[in-house]
Amino acid sequence: MAEPVKVHILDREFLVACPDDERAGLMQSADLLDQRMREIRANNKVMGVDRIAITAALNLTHELLQTQQQAEVSEAVGDRLERLNERLSSCLEGSEGNSNPRES
Repeated sequence: MAEPVKVHILDREFLVACPDDERAGLMQSADLLDQRMREIRANNKVMGVDRIAITAALNLTHELLQTQQQAEVSEAVGDRLERLNERLSSCLEGSEGNSNPRES
């Protein structure tokens, strides 16, 4: 059952409904968001909380998208390497079957 969890973000407390098995992830997410928002506030004292939250959300979303793109590229490279490996194995198996020792 989703029990409310207290999280603290930028000196404010929020209750968030969360299943027990996702509680640790929620706490890590809240800690990361709090850290990023504090960094933004430290660099710009006149920025309001709403703007700090949006800036942090945009930064984290940008990082997420970059990570997803890198994962897609890595997956494509891995797929290509697997296909090349299969071709090499096939070629090597074919050449081993065709090798006849020469008689002198």
